[in-house]
Amino acid sequence: MNTYRTSASPKFLLRFQSLFHSGRALVFPCDAKGDVPLDTLSERARQNYLFARAVVGHEYATPVVTTSD
Repeated sequence: MNTYRTSASPKFLLRFQSLFHSGRALVFPCDAKGDVPLDTLSERARQNYLFARAVVGHEYATPVVTTSD
């Protein structure tokens, strides 16, 4: 599911892996440093991103920057 509004595919992704559900994660486009361009996200994606950041260590693991394939 794409949660951003850009036509080009991002080169990097920021992945928040769920601590309790192995198949669940939230993934957002980012740069090589892990900075997410909030102005390109949909409102729902922005809310999910802010939620994931707030619950790191409780609901989601520390995010990891990966390359998109």
